Amino acid sequence: MSQQLVAYLRENDLLPDRQSAYRAHHSTETAVLRVLSDILLALDSGDIAVLTLLDLSAAFDSVDHSTLLQRLQTSYGLDGSVLACFTSYLSNRTQYVRLPTSRSTESAVLYGVPQGSVLGPILFLLYTADLLQLIRRHHLHPHVYADDTQIYGSCHPSEAGMLQQQLSTCHEVAHWIMSNRLLLNHSKTEVLWCASSRRQHQLPTGPVRIGNAYVMPVTAVRDLGVHLDADLTMTAHVTATVRACFAALRQIRSVKNSLTRDALLTLIRALVGGGYSKLDYCSSVLAFMVAHHHIHTSLRHCI
Repeated sequence: MSQQLVAYLRENDLLPDRQSAYRAHHSTETAVLRVLSDILLALDSGDIAVLTLLDLSAAFDSVDHSTLLQRLQTSYGLDGSVLACFTSYLSNRTQYVRLPTSRSTESAVLYGVPQGSVLGPILFLLYTADLLQLIRRHHLHPHVYADDTQIYGSCHPSEAGMLQQQLSTCHEVAHWIMSNRLLLNHSKTEVLWCASSRRQHQLPTGPVRIGNAYVMPVTAVRDLGVHLDADLTMTAHVTATVRACFAALRQIRSVKNSLTRDALLTLIRALVGGGYSKLDYCSSVLAFMVAHHHIHTSLRHCI
């Protein structure tokens, strides 16, 4: 079912174009690269940029089944036996809590997609696809990875107030999230203004309205595992990577006398360098910053 659904969506160009999760040739790395590339191009032309990271609480558990099925029919053209199959897949599910000697009463599962399943994540992407179009209507750019939503835009420094107003109109985004039974976690929502080092003084410092809350801008954010700072020198990312690597090395050092040399090297490669370790994760992001020699120096010292 999953293979046929994805093939159908691809053939008819129905997959959300700025959703990078659970898709071939898309990843957290490609998502960050796209956002960072767009922001850097804006900064190179003398503009400033803003990046807002929205956090949804228990998003996969909040999907409304009736809304999802209606969306599959009206937005994606699934009907007849195909829609009946998805209805059957989502219906008549129950849940309970079991303790060693007892269990709770079963209750019907009316919301959420089955996590750990193959179909669940794809259905979630289709459920939230309309959010991307809503963000675009406010002349902002979206890029999403599962339930991690990135909203960004840029302007000339003299028009920062206008861009801030565009962000404030994102209360419609918050309303869409709420009306679709999703929950926006304001405490984890972040706003980062970006500019070159020479234009840092031109960045707004006041709070930005997101939904019914006001969010104060920060100087660095963690976006899909990559730390971005306001001047995009990647200093925050390098510092965090070095700190994590040294923490792993200290732990390895405490047990190194109990390991063979081969086992020790394997452990170092697994936790520090090699494969999908701390040093390699999203390393292509640093390619944008090859002019900043201190990045490579810091990483070599870490190794």
